[in-house]
Amino acid sequence: MSVGKFFTGVVIGAALGAVAGILLAPKSGAETREMLGEMASDMAKKTDETVQDIKRKADTLITDAQEKSEEIMGKLQDMLGKQKNEAEV
Repeated sequence: MSVGKFFTGVVIGAALGAVAGILLAPKSGAETREMLGEMASDMAKKTDETVQDIKRKADTLITDAQEKSEEIMGKLQDMLGKQKNEAEV
């Protein structure tokens, strides 16, 4: 199971639990709607922060992979150049 799927499950479970708790709590409709609105706003902010964090990490991984592939390509070209020079001699 990937970390992303696990995290998504945790977030959905927490949200459903919180909503169920609020709906079953003895409060007026207006108070319940206000709490649900605040929860939705908080959840949206946390989700956005998580998405931004994942994007930053993905960008870092992509950059690292590109640098490594360029390094490997350079080494391969050097090796091929040496082999070509040795073959010519």
